[in-house]
Formats: sequence, structure tokens, C-alpha cells
Amino acid sequence: MSTMRAVQVSRPGGPLELVERPIPDPGPDQVRIKVNACGICYSDGLTKEGLWPGLEFPRVPGHEVIGVIDVVGPNVPSRWSPGLRVGIGWHAGQCGYCNNCRRNDYYACQTGIQISGVTFDGGYADYMIAPATALAVLPAELPDAEAAPLMCAGLTTFNALRNCGAKPGDVVAILGIGGLGHLGVQYASKMGFRTVAIARGTDKEPLAKQLGADHYIDSRSSDPAVELTKLGGAAAVIATVTNGPAMSATLGGLAPRGRLMVLGAADEAIEADPLTLIMGRRAVEGWYSGTSIDAEDTLAFSALADVRAMNEFYPLEKAEEAYQHMASGKARFRVVLTMDS
Repeated sequence: MSTMRAVQVSRPGGPLELVERPIPDPGPDQVRIKVNACGICYSDGLTKEGLWPGLEFPRVPGHEVIGVIDVVGPNVPSRWSPGLRVGIGWHAGQCGYCNNCRRNDYYACQTGIQISGVTFDGGYADYMIAPATALAVLPAELPDAEAAPLMCAGLTTFNALRNCGAKPGDVVAILGIGGLGHLGVQYASKMGFRTVAIARGTDKEPLAKQLGADHYIDSRSSDPAVELTKLGGAAAVIATVTNGPAMSATLGGLAPRGRLMVLGAADEAIEADPLTLIMGRRAVEGWYSGTSIDAEDTLAFSALADVRAMNEFYPLEKAEEAYQHMASGKARFRVVLTMDS
């Protein structure tokens, strides 16, 4: 077999097209992955709509990739051997030489950042080429299709929680119970935080409690800041929604030195009362997903603590339908492409 199926975007805003391509060979410092599953993420819209600066078309999206190393290129360390199950996430590599990289701020690499499905072809395909720097080992307990969303949605929420400054027993709120939030509630509960779920309406309260939330706040009928203050204030609010005003509404409920961790890319601005920030030394902080070792930590913790995504599965040939389902907001809660028909 010399060809493979791939789903590509040929122009900004164009459809996801199923095509036949030659199976690629890895170069130095690269591996070839036989893809078994790939999650569809909201951020894939950056590729589909051509919003990333300098994006080259055609491009295969996909950065929630689970598969098996098929072929290893020159100079790849022996730890990455054929047959190993691995994941590939958003952040795939960095230059290592700019000032930000020298300070270990790889997410802010100024010259050579590599992003799966953006700067090179991603996982909407039977095979993909990935830098060895992108690889995370997959625990045996995690099935391929179930693990795929953990490479971005899981990684982002897990990594934000473990860097939010909260300690076990502290109040931590998850704003939004969607694709990221339903994972955030599980992680927060398993990490030992007093977990508060915040969402609009009462319909998600049973699910939030089932996922591990100790408290539920209906932001439609009550003020989240007031309710969080009644609980003693939140050491952190993990904002997974894409709504600036909803994020703003939680700021008054932060405890002293509390942080609003912004994960959702909202179009609307976050408004903050300067006195609220000053008097409590509160902060608003953006959070980037993480590197391959952060992804590996996420996978290991998920296997250990039994954190699982709630997924809907589509075959690769229905990628356009699957993407539109994700974009509609009707998915519950992650959408995953599987390579088996």
C-alpha cells in the first residue's frame, strides 16, 4: 500500500475534503504515526478558516492524535520505537534557542514553534509525520479513541488546574460544563479540590454532580460571584467558556490571591474592576495547553484517577459532518474521528 486517506482543507473556509495521498516518510528527528483516532477540537477552526498567520494550504487538521509509531527517522532517540502507542497534541516543538525557549517558556517560542495540524499536517489521516518532540506515551489502560480528547481538552484543563495555585481542600470553580469543562470537573475533584461547577440553567446540575462537583451554581438564576463568596471564595476559576461577560461575572467571587484562569478563546472582552483586583491581589491569567511531557502527565493522571471524556465517534470519511456537529455546540461533549470505517 502506497497511498492513504487524508482529510484536508484546500482553501480558507473551504470544506473538509477526503483525498488520497502518498504515505509520507519521516525525515531526521521525525516519526511516522499510524493514526488510530483523532479528536476534533474547536481550535481546528484556525486551520479550517485559515485564521493562523502564514498557514499553507492544503492542510490536514488535527491535534488530538492517538496512534502507533510506524517508522522512525534518523536521529530519533531509541525510546521512540516502532509499535509504541503515543499521542500528539497541539504543541509539537519549539526552536530551543530564542530567549523565551531559553527560559523554558516554550509556548511563547518566537521563531520555531510547531503546531500539529497548523504548521504541519495533523491527524485527520491514516498516517501522519510528527516531530519526536511532540510524542507522549499512552498508558495501556486508555483505549485509543477515548484518549484522543485528552491530548488537548484534557491537557489544557489538567495543566491549568495543577498550575492555578490552589491546594487540596481549596474551592476551585469550573466555569462551563462542555467539552473542556466536563473534564475540568473530573480533574478538580480527583485532585482534592472543593469543586464548584458553574453553568447556565439547572439541566447540567445532575451531570456536574455525577462528574464530581461538590456544588453547582446556576448562573442564570444567581450571581456566581455572590455564590462563590458564600463558599469562602474561589482560589481559582477555570474558565472554559467562550464568553467574556460570563468570565467577568466570576471575578468578584475569587478569594484573596485567587486567579481567573482563561482557557476559552472568547470574542468579547473580559471586564475587571481594578479595585477588585487590587484589594485582593486577584489575577486574570491566560492558559496555554502544554508541551508533550505535560500531555504525558495528563494521560498518566487520567488513567490513574479514572478521568474519561464523554465522546461521540465518527469515521474519518464523515469528517466534515463531524466537524459541523462540533461547531454547532450540540456535541456531548467531544467528537472523535476513528480510522476504522
